[in-house]
Amino acid sequence: MGKDQGVVVDTGASKLSDLWTQEDYWAIWLGFFVLMVGMILFFPKATDEVRQTISQANANLEMASARAPFKTLAWYQALDTKKKLKASASPEGKWIKKVTSAPKGWKQNPLEAFWMSAPAASAKAAKAKETYLKVAMAEKMALVEARASEKMAALAGFSDDTKNASAVKDIDAWRAVKAKASKAKAKTRVTGYNQVPWLFLFMGFLIVFFGLGYAVMGGGFGKFAAGFVVVFLVATLAYVAAGNGSMKQYGVGYAAWAIVFGLIISNTIGTPEWVKPAVQTEYYIKTGLVLLGAEILFGKILSIGIPGIFVAWVVTPIVLISTYLFGQKVLKMPSKTLNMTISADMSVCGVSAAIATAAACKAKKEELTLAVGLSLVFTSIMMVVMPLIIKAVGIPHVLGGAWMGGTIDATGAVAAAGAFLSERALYVAATIKMIQNVLIGVIAFGVALYWVTKVEAAEGNHVGLIEIWRRFPKFVIGFILASIIFSAIYQAVGKDVAYVIIDQGAIRGLSKILRSWFFCLAFTSIGLATNFRELKEYFKGGKPLILYFCGQSLNLILTLTMAYIMFYLVFPDITAKI
Repeated sequence: MGKDQGVVVDTGASKLSDLWTQEDYWAIWLGFFVLMVGMILFFPKATDEVRQTISQANANLEMASARAPFKTLAWYQALDTKKKLKASASPEGKWIKKVTSAPKGWKQNPLEAFWMSAPAASAKAAKAKETYLKVAMAEKMALVEARASEKMAALAGFSDDTKNASAVKDIDAWRAVKAKASKAKAKTRVTGYNQVPWLFLFMGFLIVFFGLGYAVMGGGFGKFAAGFVVVFLVATLAYVAAGNGSMKQYGVGYAAWAIVFGLIISNTIGTPEWVKPAVQTEYYIKTGLVLLGAEILFGKILSIGIPGIFVAWVVTPIVLISTYLFGQKVLKMPSKTLNMTISADMSVCGVSAAIATAAACKAKKEELTLAVGLSLVFTSIMMVVMPLIIKAVGIPHVLGGAWMGGTIDATGAVAAAGAFLSERALYVAATIKMIQNVLIGVIAFGVALYWVTKVEAAEGNHVGLIEIWRRFPKFVIGFILASIIFSAIYQAVGKDVAYVIIDQGAIRGLSKILRSWFFCLAFTSIGLATNFRELKEYFKGGKPLILYFCGQSLNLILTLTMAYIMFYLVFPDITAKI
């Protein structure tokens, strides 16, 4: 796939100038610039005081672990002490959050997404305090019950499995209520705000951030800046729509709204020509994917062990290949590139995999749009339905988390679905998805290799092996390097310090915030660049929908089966420690 608009993409042999004239390389440079800034700002926050607090908390964790065969109240309290340490809570982190924050949540008045007076904020905080007091009382009661159950287990010397199980159940119940209390308490801290000037300041930063690369690649900075204002405003509107309380409840996020609003514009009044230079789907999302690489840390992958690797790395290729063959042999899909893009989108990790795969097999823009659209629809449904099914059937939360992590496409949706169940489910689901995300680069290379040597060769297009390199999405190199570098740093400084300066610093304090914005800009661009008339021919016979539905059904069955075998039959000891 080439660029959407405005910049000439060189398809000839690789040369030194590619490093500053090609979109994929600019995605790498921009991504690493963000990561470098994050390191400079947040890594010095690992002070002696922070390390001392971590050391004391670890000592308490050790004592609690030696005392009982399960995670006790003292264990969780020591863990919470460490979790409170966040480099993003520094003055620099708070300023970055203020500048880069998306519009805020709202229920009835959409203006609250941007502005709230001090009196209105005070009234809202007072109302939230009433709710918090009720939840806080429920938390205290849950804590009393948990203490009583733990005491009963202790009196039995922690040798009575029934009493131990009862203690674990009550402690988990307390943790769930405590999480609700924390959220309720956060709402009592609302103050007056005016987000509008910060949004305009942030928009100016993004114009320079992406515009310089666009200009060097052969476009005009002024044209990009003018068009970007519209793209940014539509993306902001998507965040506003997603911030509505009802939309949050039903899991309709900014990605869906960004595409919808873009489609409405492109299919009614049409996307103005002067806006199109800033409609750069791949430029935005590739930069975001480089940032995503820094979030895939090998230490975290190993923390869940071989069961997670089997669920993510064995099932995913089987589903990808099976779905592609089903589309070709059974459905007889006329477009192999659409077939492959949908198969990768559904089996690996949604939009990220779709972008990389579409580039590797040279899928059309409309085919990528269709694959992404299907992914967003099914993701919204699955993130709501799957937790409900897991709770109704009584599936263990470790198994349920692994099932959701391996099947729900978007990382954010996986986290939301896991959090609906419990902390254990969230941890397992997010880690499985992280492991699965590693396959983005592997799949992209495999598809490029297969397309050049098999598909195009069979069609009579004889190309040399150098074409594999040309076809391979170069931004994936940045994705992999970011993962390797941050994984190495994570191991070098230790997971506890790394949590403070990487997880809750460079990543959550900067790169993850920007990545969400970049993805939103990309989804907006997809909508603005897509016309329903161009998509109509791909929907003939409903084959793309059938392909996605059948592939996802296979994915659900295989993932659940593999997760049960790995976590409960082959490696139950690992499961017990999660």
